[in-house]
Amino acid sequence: MLWKTILISILLSFTAFAIAQDIENIFKDRSEVYFTFDVNTDTDLQSLSRAISIDNVTPEMQVFAYANRKGFSEFMNQGITYTILQHPGTLHHPRMLDVEGVKNIDSWDFYPTYDAYVDMMYQFEADFPELCDVFSIGTTNEGRELLVARISDNVSQSEGEPEFLYTSTMHGDETTGYVLMLRYIDYLLNGYGTNARLTNLVNETDIYINPLANPDGAYHGGNSSIYGAQRFNAMGVDLNRNYPDPEDGPHPDGNAWQTETVHFMNFAEEHNFVMSANLHGGTEVCNYPWDTWSTLAADNNWWVYVCREYADTVHANAPGGYMTGYNNGITNGYQWYSIAGGRQDYMNYFHQCREFTLEISDVKLIPASQLPAHWDYNYKSFLNYMEQCLFGVRGKITDSATGDAIVAEVFVLNHESDSSWVYSSLPGGNYHRLLFESFYSIRYSKEGYYSQTFDNVIVHEREATVQDVELVKIMFNIDEPLAETFSIYPNPVSGNYIKLKANQSIEDITVYSMNGELCHKSNAGGTNTAFVDVSKLNAGTYIIKIVLDGKLVQQKLIKH
Repeated sequence: MLWKTILISILLSFTAFAIAQDIENIFKDRSEVYFTFDVNTDTDLQSLSRAISIDNVTPEMQVFAYANRKGFSEFMNQGITYTILQHPGTLHHPRMLDVEGVKNIDSWDFYPTYDAYVDMMYQFEADFPELCDVFSIGTTNEGRELLVARISDNVSQSEGEPEFLYTSTMHGDETTGYVLMLRYIDYLLNGYGTNARLTNLVNETDIYINPLANPDGAYHGGNSSIYGAQRFNAMGVDLNRNYPDPEDGPHPDGNAWQTETVHFMNFAEEHNFVMSANLHGGTEVCNYPWDTWSTLAADNNWWVYVCREYADTVHANAPGGYMTGYNNGITNGYQWYSIAGGRQDYMNYFHQCREFTLEISDVKLIPASQLPAHWDYNYKSFLNYMEQCLFGVRGKITDSATGDAIVAEVFVLNHESDSSWVYSSLPGGNYHRLLFESFYSIRYSKEGYYSQTFDNVIVHEREATVQDVELVKIMFNIDEPLAETFSIYPNPVSGNYIKLKANQSIEDITVYSMNGELCHKSNAGGTNTAFVDVSKLNAGTYIIKIVLDGKLVQQKLIKH
C-alpha cells in the first residue's frame, strides 16, 4: 500500500505544479481572465461564485465568468474543463475623443478620455448652474473621481422630492451605459423648459446620475482610452459582489469593502433614494430582485410591471431581436443565476430603495458607432423608469401637535416582507411607497406615537395617491427612555441581518427578549456601522442594547 500512497502524492504534486505553471502563463500579462465552461444541474454554482465572478449563465448551462489570479487558481482545482476567451475590453480599439466643450457634441458616437469625462461633467454644471450640481463622492485607489451630477429645478435645496439615482459601469468593461448616461444628463438639461415631460421630471424629482462607477476598471489601460478596460477595480475585486448581503452577511465575497464600495455606501447613507438602476452590459435584460435568494420580493408584481414597461418600450423603438431573450426582456435575478453581494439587493434590503440591474448590450464594449443606436433604443425607457418614482402612495408625516416633520415607518399590512417597507425622511417628513395597482391597508407608526392605519387606500397605474398623516404623540413618563441615538435598518426585521447606524462609535451589541433573556451578543469593533446576525431570533419583540462611546443605550427590535 505504501507505493500507492507515494504514487498518489506524486500525482498530486505534479497536478499542483501543472496548475501553478498554467496560472503563471495565463496571468503573465493580465490581471483578470475571461473564460467559459459548461455545467450540469448538479454543479454548485453558488460555491464556485465564491472564487470566480460569474457573468452569465445561458439556458444551455454555459457559464461565462471572470477571475483574478487567486480565484482562477481555486477554480482550476475543481478540475472543470474551461476555455479562455479574448477579454471583452480588448475586442477592438474604440473611438476616443478628448472633447472640448459639451455644447460641441452632436453625434455622441465616441468614448471620452478620462480627462474629457471629468471636463464634460463639470461643463454641465457650468452651463446649467441653476439646474446641475456636479460633485465627487470620493477618490478611487488610483486617484480617479467618482463623479455625480445632481439635477433639480432647485438644485441647492432639499424639497422633499423623491430622490432617484442612475449609475453605470461598476464593471469597468461594460461601457455602453457610461456614454448613454452622459448623454442622458445632456438631454435632461437641454430639454428643460422646452420639453414638457423633461421639465416635469426635473421639477418633481431630485435626480442623481453617476455615469462611471468604476473608473479604474474602465481606464485600466490608461486615461487616454478604454481599450483594455477590465471588469474588476484596481485591486482585482468585482464591485458588484462586494456589498453587504441580506442572506450572506457583510462580506459575502471574502474581501474587505473596497474604496469604491465604501464611498457608495456612504453616499447611499446620506440620501433617501426611492428608486435607482445600475447599468451593465454583456446581455440585454431587466434583472429585478432578488439575486441572493429564491423568495420573490413583496412587490414582485410591481417589479414585473415596471420591467415589462421598460422592455416593451424598448421593443417599440429597437429592431427585432433587441432585448427579447429570457422572458422577452425581463428576468428575476435568482431565477437567472444567484449572486451574493450585489448592489441591487444591498439597496433594496438595507436602504428600502427600489433598484434593478439593467443589462443594456450583448457586447460589453460596443463600437462607438453603435452608441447612438443604443440611445434610440433606450432613452424613452429611461424616462419611463424614472417617472415611476412619482407614483404610488406619497405624502408627509408630521407631529399632530407641532406640525414638525418626523421619521416614521410606512407599512403595508399583509404585504411587506424582507425590508420592503419604507420610512419618511427629514427635513420634510416626505415618504414614497411605490405599489402595484390595487387597494391597500397602510399603517403609519413611530416609537412614542400612536399608530394610524388607513384602509382601502387605492393605487392607480402611473398615478400618485397623496396621503398626508399626522401622528399623535404618546404623553407619559418612563424610567428608562428608549434611545434615538442610533438607527436599525430594517426595523421591523424579516431577514437574516440588520444594520445598525450611529453618529458615534458602536461597541458591544446585545439583544434581549422582553423577559430579560440574553439572545445575542457581538462586538462591532468601534465602527459607526455594524451588521448583526438575527437569523436565530424567533418572531417577536426584543430590546437591542449597544454601547456608544462607552454609554449604554437601547431600542426596541421587532422581528416578523
